[in-house]
Amino acid sequence: MSELNVNTNPGFFTRINAAMSRLRDSEKKIIEFIEQNQDEIIHLSITEVAERSETSESSVVRLCKRLGYKGFQDLKINLAKEVIAPEKQIHEVIEKGDDVVMIKKKVFQSNIQALYDSIEVCNDEELRKAVDAISNARFIEFYGTGGSGTVALDAHHKLLKLGIKSFAYNDTILQAMSASVLTNQDVVIGISHTGSNTDVLAALKLAKEAGATIICITNSSKSPITKISDIVLQTASNETLFRTDAISSRIAQLTIIDILVAAVANQQYELYYSNLQKTRKSTIDKKL
Repeated sequence: MSELNVNTNPGFFTRINAAMSRLRDSEKKIIEFIEQNQDEIIHLSITEVAERSETSESSVVRLCKRLGYKGFQDLKINLAKEVIAPEKQIHEVIEKGDDVVMIKKKVFQSNIQALYDSIEVCNDEELRKAVDAISNARFIEFYGTGGSGTVALDAHHKLLKLGIKSFAYNDTILQAMSASVLTNQDVVIGISHTGSNTDVLAALKLAKEAGATIICITNSSKSPITKISDIVLQTASNETLFRTDAISSRIAQLTIIDILVAAVANQQYELYYSNLQKTRKSTIDKKL
C-alpha cells in the first residue's frame, strides 16, 4: 500500500468541481479563463489574470481562498503540478507493455484516487437532501445505461433487501414509459458519468414533468443532467485510454449508492434491520 501514488490532497480541478455551485459569476469567469489558458497561467501575475478575465484582483484572491489555497501563488504551484507533470499521475494511464503487476497497481490507484476526490466534490447538503427525498418517497426508480446501468441495478438490489420499493431500468423505452406515469411522491435517480446521455436525460425530463423529484449521480458539474435535477450528487474520476468504461467512475458511483442506502436505513434502523433479516432468510435455501 505504501507504494501507491495516491494524492490525498485534492487537486485544482477537483477543488473547482467541488466549489462550482457556490462560486460568484466573477469567480466563474476566472475559472473559465484559467481552464482555457492552463499552460500560460503559471507565468501570469494576479493583475494580468484579473485584467484578462475582466474581473478584479480581489475576485482572484477571493477565489483562491474559496478553493482552499493560501493565495494566488499557492494556486499556481498546485495547478502547475497537474498541468506540467501529468505523467507523474501514473494511475491515469495504462500503457502498452504494462505487466499485470503494474496494471494492478494503476487500477487500484485510480479507484482509490476517485474515492478521495469524490469525498471533496460530493456536497454534504445535497446528500442530506437526497436521503430525505428517498426516505419519504412512495417509490424510487433508477435510470442508467451501460456501466451506469449496472450501478442502477446494484442500487435497486440494496434497497430491495431493506424492503424499500424501487426498480432499476436499463432499457430506454421502459425508462420513458415508467417515467411518464410517476407522481410527485416518487423519486428518480439518474446515473450518468458524463451527464450527457440523451436517453437518460429524456427519461428524467418525463419524470420531472410528472412531478417526481430528480436526483442525479454524475461526474460533471456542468453537464445537462445537473440542469434538470433537483439534487446533484457529484463524483470525481477520469476516463483514460483502455479505460473507456470508466472503471473508477463506477467505483465512485457505487460508493455514493452505499452512502445513500446506509443513511436511509439508519433513519429507521429497527425497521430496516428487521426487513434485512427477512430478505436474507428468504434466500437462505438458495445457498450451499
